[in-house]
Amino acid sequence: MEFRTIVDIAKPGFEIEPCEELLFVGSCFADNIGQRFREEGFPVTANPYGTMYNPVSVLHTIERIAWREVSPRTVFLTLGTNHVYRLKETGEIVDNCEKRPAALFQEEELSVDQCAEALQQAISTLRQHHPDVRIVLTVSPIRYRKYGYHGSQLSKATLLLATHRVVSGSAADTTAYFPAYEIMNDELRDYRFYASDMLHPSEQAVEYIWERLVETYFSDAAKHFLDEWRPLKQVLAHKPFNPESEAYKELMDKTMLKVAALRKKYSTFAL
Repeated sequence: MEFRTIVDIAKPGFEIEPCEELLFVGSCFADNIGQRFREEGFPVTANPYGTMYNPVSVLHTIERIAWREVSPRTVFLTLGTNHVYRLKETGEIVDNCEKRPAALFQEEELSVDQCAEALQQAISTLRQHHPDVRIVLTVSPIRYRKYGYHGSQLSKATLLLATHRVVSGSAADTTAYFPAYEIMNDELRDYRFYASDMLHPSEQAVEYIWERLVETYFSDAAKHFLDEWRPLKQVLAHKPFNPESEAYKELMDKTMLKVAALRKKYSTFAL
């Protein structure tokens, strides 16, 4: 008997290879998953201008990036909300209110069309610089209490419709949707998978979502790399009782030799 519903994840038309360069832009969930990739030795750039929650702010980051310094093979765009703040004086949608008085801004909700358009512009800009880049769209599973839970669901529904429209209109070998929102809300629908604020995913939940991502998006070579790196990572993370002992020094010498060999095998390995 099965006591939970498993989310089916469509296999994308591309695979993530060992230590390929990645870019993450979007909500704090992008930071969480980006950090997980970084821990596994992937070269990662995550939210270089701060966390961005809505599609227009994601577009702003893509437009600002210094592309001479960043060359991602795969880009994750993670959306948190369709709510934006427009500076009344200029009419500009701002990415950060910078603690200025609330009276200077007007809060708005982007429509499905506006969200989809911002995403399409972001993807077009990415491909102007890197024509072969692969795009993964996700909707953050983190709910927004300040909108009210019904309002939060409406916001997520708008983002889900927009991402579906963009992915449906794109080639399967270039653009995909990863169902982080659905995994959190359908597979892990229990408060034990939430942090103490009951809104953010717990470390265990983030780890499970990572495992589902690896399972469906990683190539066999990338999975093999993770198997090679895992025991070395565990040794490096270990806090010894006596770091000055000869046994520990010998273990670290052997480990660093193996790390050097791994770095030689995978030239973009980022330790």
